[in-house]
Amino acid sequence: MYQRAKKSKKKNDRLKIVNSTLLGVYTLLAAFLIFTIFRYHFLAFRYVNVLVTALILAVAVLSGFLIFKGKARKTTSTILIVALLVGSVSMYAVKGLVDLSAGVNSTSNYSEYEMSIVVPADSDVKDLKQLTNVLAPSGNDQDNVQALMKNISQTQGHELTVDTASSYLAAYKSLTSGEAKAIVLNSVFEDTIRGEDPDYASKIKKIYTYKISKKIDTAIGKQDPNAEVFNIYVSGIDTYGPISSVSRSDVNIIMTVNRKTKKVLLTTTPRDAYVPIADGGLNQPDKLTHAGIYGVDASVHTLENLYGIDLNYYVRLNFTSFLKLIDLLGGIDIENDQEFTVGNTHYPIGNISLNSEQALTFVRERYSLNGGDNDRGKNQEKVIAAVIKKLTSTDALKNYNAILSGLQDSVQTDMSLETMMNLINTQLESGGSYNVTSQALTGTGNTGLPSHAMPEANLYMMEIDQNSLAAAKAAIQEVMEGK
Repeated sequence: MYQRAKKSKKKNDRLKIVNSTLLGVYTLLAAFLIFTIFRYHFLAFRYVNVLVTALILAVAVLSGFLIFKGKARKTTSTILIVALLVGSVSMYAVKGLVDLSAGVNSTSNYSEYEMSIVVPADSDVKDLKQLTNVLAPSGNDQDNVQALMKNISQTQGHELTVDTASSYLAAYKSLTSGEAKAIVLNSVFEDTIRGEDPDYASKIKKIYTYKISKKIDTAIGKQDPNAEVFNIYVSGIDTYGPISSVSRSDVNIIMTVNRKTKKVLLTTTPRDAYVPIADGGLNQPDKLTHAGIYGVDASVHTLENLYGIDLNYYVRLNFTSFLKLIDLLGGIDIENDQEFTVGNTHYPIGNISLNSEQALTFVRERYSLNGGDNDRGKNQEKVIAAVIKKLTSTDALKNYNAILSGLQDSVQTDMSLETMMNLINTQLESGGSYNVTSQALTGTGNTGLPSHAMPEANLYMMEIDQNSLAAAKAAIQEVMEGK
């Protein structure tokens, strides 16, 4: 009898030690989880965060009481083990979102340029020291050209004389015609050269490359995360390499958000809109897509000047990688209002399901659409909205890690996690969705207007209809004022 009582006491002592250890681990996990919930505004609607916190603390207090009293030891163990499992899963999900935010924010304050010295593909030149002169558009891209020359001087101990060209396209033509032995090439302008010569890459070779990082100079990203009204610039790019790489912006959407009225207005400005380009564009008129050449801050300032508003945040999407998420989400459904066919893919009127490849074709096509680039902008809005809808659904949980990784590779933003959560919480608070409307700037096509970035090229431009611009400005102000 004595031996049995002794064994029982030892067993109870061991359970007490185990439970105390479990409680200690749970307390640490609970403290970190509660801190994260309130730090980043998770579940901050209808007092759900307070109720969750109360439940977490109740488990800790109850377990501590039972351990202190030495009662229900097995039950206490079960409670703590279940609580630890639930807490660990919750912490894993929360940490994933925090890491995602850190990832998409990590490059938001700088842009990358790749500057190269280029010679013909069949050239015997293999080393910089075989060159004395290079051709470059030092007037259009002076800062980057000078930075490259300085780097070559400091790291290679070699000085190059820069002969001036009117543009990178003009420099390329001089290279391929044999007039120039070597040129400077900014990778941002490779797309413009590709537009003139699709085979350009096979005709050149890069003998020296230097990457330049530049701080994004904007006043955006500093908005109060609890602000009721703000504007977000959404830039859609289609480029290879890191999301931080500078690129032309093919999609330019302003999201005007009023959290109080739960209204969102999407304003699309066509990529070909002929507007004064800020910053590196020297306020010279050019097509809007060329603003991206000078960095996302140039696009931001250009649109701020055009609409007379402040843009509080920006989001850059690399469409090629962003739309790959669609397959991980099991496809998307959109309402198509124009029938068209591209290659072997047919897009009928009505509700259609798209995989990533079909979606990419859908957002790129403009020639088959009645409204051309304007209608393409509307289709891009539809796809972006559909992806976001899927990302916020339970379907996203099936490939949680892969989706988070894909988002980090395809999205760049200076919007804080707190702001993102406030938008979600506003929706959850009222139990309904945001009322989303859209508009697009219109104008008249013209091929006779000069381009600051490509003065030799005869490019298609869209002269903005001033009545359309005035109406767009008024609509933005109405949403901002809560009308």
